[in-house]
Amino acid sequence: MSKEAAIRTGESSPLLLFRQVSPGPGDSTMQFRLLHFWDARKNVKGGPGIILGIELLLIDAEGTVAQGFIGQNRRNQYEKELKRGMIYTLTNYYASNNKVMYHVADQRLVICISHASELRKVEEDIEAILTERFRIHSFADFEANCDLRGDLHDVVGHLKLVDGNPLHQRPVLCIKDDSASRKILVHLQLKDGPVINVYLWDEAAENFRVKFDACADTPTVLLVTTVNPKRLGGKLCLSSMSSSRVFFDEEVDPTKEYLAWLATNPSVTSLVNPVEVVKAETLTIGEIAAFIKRQPAQIAYFDCIATIDDVKLGTEWYYIACKDCQTKLNRGPTTLLCPKCGNENATAIANYRVELSVYDNDEQCTFIILGDAGKDLTGRKATELIDAYVQENGGDEAEIEVPLPQCFIDAIGQTKKFRIKVAHYNFTSSRLSLTATKIVSAAELPPKNPPLKTLPGTEVENTELGESSGGGASAIEEEKKAKRTKRSG
Repeated sequence: MSKEAAIRTGESSPLLLFRQVSPGPGDSTMQFRLLHFWDARKNVKGGPGIILGIELLLIDAEGTVAQGFIGQNRRNQYEKELKRGMIYTLTNYYASNNKVMYHVADQRLVICISHASELRKVEEDIEAILTERFRIHSFADFEANCDLRGDLHDVVGHLKLVDGNPLHQRPVLCIKDDSASRKILVHLQLKDGPVINVYLWDEAAENFRVKFDACADTPTVLLVTTVNPKRLGGKLCLSSMSSSRVFFDEEVDPTKEYLAWLATNPSVTSLVNPVEVVKAETLTIGEIAAFIKRQPAQIAYFDCIATIDDVKLGTEWYYIACKDCQTKLNRGPTTLLCPKCGNENATAIANYRVELSVYDNDEQCTFIILGDAGKDLTGRKATELIDAYVQENGGDEAEIEVPLPQCFIDAIGQTKKFRIKVAHYNFTSSRLSLTATKIVSAAELPPKNPPLKTLPGTEVENTELGESSGGGASAIEEEKKAKRTKRSG
């Protein structure tokens, strides 16, 4: 079929809605607006990747968003006629349900251009078809879907830092043609959660740079579409994908609404000092306990300096986890099942889960060492320690009971700075048990009774510190001075 026959100004035809599409070939006619298109790539380690074709983001008259696809062999036939925002009709297509990761649309079926397809441009605009539709998620939603490689949703918030620079001095963004210019790191404050790191790559980074520099005033609000929630160093981060787009202040309805909300809530812009969001706030055990007692349930990260006093014995020091999302696997009749991914034949790895009794100058509690924190402490992965024990002692790895490695006993008496994750269960538990996702560095306990610190923009009254949404309300119980005796290993 020639390009002229495949794409031409439209004629009226019976219209099929996206919700009515069923898997396989179809000969009905559908009408939609083309919201966005981008290269579909297969990643190749150490290379630029292989271009597989063009992916499309489409929206119909009901506001349902679907994903489309044009194979690389048909690229030349269609690409020049694709224009964002235009209305098209499509007759003859193939609806595929093979896409299992990184969905960007409500409709699970992908509308594929086939050899028999007729894609026609409609020159007149149809106002009934929306020009944009977003799927904005909250911090809690991203936390729940972290590392699942499932749906990609959108995020909106107000800017705190751009490449480490606060906005009161407008940042000058890198424009060199090198790897540094391929990435922009944005610290974004969400309505419902702490400041979150958003990594913009390649085209999304370039789009951000061009729009940012073109703004007469420094932008305040940012919306990024189709971000991938990942955990880096134990902290939730968002990463742009090939499909991602960026919008500022007055560009689209969600950014306008957020900007209006900021105008009626001006105090929220000063809740987190932009100089402080680059690193986690360092709190004592007592200050973290006070934060949990006084704040609404939320996910938060802190650093905490503590000395290891003991290791809990009598429990397994590792668990069998899903390689993709680190969730504990359930054993099925013949395979391992992941309750989070839904994978019925999950790939298993061993992950640390060790309970340490720790103390600082004023308090004592339990730190649960997970994942990377265990490797930081011992210098080895859990699987390496298990394999070493099996090789020395023989037996079946699946059946043998591996005792707590000596390296954990040797850690007793050491003082470390731990990265602590406060999770929702901490706000309902009667026992103070904190999860450590990373060991930042070796450390020393500060001198007892240091002068109280004042968080920027707050006042100190008695022993109570001011609050910031990034971390902290706290009360230091001065009367608790119990001496601890380090246990030697």
